Amino acid sequence: MTAEPTAKHGCRWPVPPQDGYTVDDLFTLPDLPPHTELIDGSLVFVSPQRDFHSTMIDLLVAGLRGAVPKQLKVRREMTVVLDRRNGPEPDVSVVRAEAVTGLEQTRFEAADVLLAVEVVSPDSEARDRDTKPHKYAAAGIPHFWLVEMAGESGHPVVRVYELDPLSKTYALTGIHHDRLKLGVPYDLDLDVTLDALKEL
Repeated sequence: MTAEPTAKHGCRWPVPPQDGYTVDDLFTLPDLPPHTELIDGSLVFVSPQRDFHSTMIDLLVAGLRGAVPKQLKVRREMTVVLDRRNGPEPDVSVVRAEAVTGLEQTRFEAADVLLAVEVVSPDSEARDRDTKPHKYAAAGIPHFWLVEMAGESGHPVVRVYELDPLSKTYALTGIHHDRLKLGVPYDLDLDVTLDALKEL
């Protein structure tokens, strides 16, 4: 790997290998920015996030952890290895408890993930709405949520999807504006109103 200097700042950016990066590169390249993802062999750097993104993740993590059964764990912003060339970082994941191996852990395998959640940001709309759901489904992750701001008030909307194991695609099972009341991946009853978000 070589690096090219930029004229403006004197920084050196990594030049990708001819066949693109692999998951191994994602965990060994020095000085990558926090929350770098690997999509189709390309490194994706994350822009500064809006307050909606951060507080919505906090709201979901707190709610999911408050109801999680012992055999599962809730994690935020951890890489999920889908295959050799894809290591996205869902905003929230629900994983099998036995997949949590210690405080130095940096990744989970797709087979250990029951739910992947993406909170849409302006810089990641296409990835969150299209690229990542297709890849999560192809990797067999059973549940996917897409969370967005909606309407003039900017209230949260949670779209809930479930995997069709035959077609390896997600089917929409519900759109939730105020309460997220579900029986899968486990029993949940979460307040996802704008007021609940503003209390954080």
